[in-house]
Amino acid sequence: MATATPTRSSPASEAVRLRQTYPHFKVVVLDDDVNTFQHVVESLVKVLPGMGSERAWELAHQIDGSGAAVVWSGPQEQAELYHQQLGGAGLTMAPLERA
Repeated sequence: MATATPTRSSPASEAVRLRQTYPHFKVVVLDDDVNTFQHVVESLVKVLPGMGSERAWELAHQIDGSGAAVVWSGPQEQAELYHQQLGGAGLTMAPLERA
């Protein structure tokens, strides 16, 4: 009679599995006819950690010119928080999507 031996995963496959646990999501702001450049910039700087005004102005111009811009990408929980806060500030948001 044969006995079953438990299978073991290699340390490398274990590391890959652990890295895939938390999917990243993109936070996308859409262009609208309501918000001023100044308001978009102020909202991005206030809500997103590490966002400087120069980068926020670049993103505001990208939103205006392209119709949308990815303003942040990262773990789902943080993406949900930033999405909610930016929407609460009056910005027009695209639905969250996997990065």
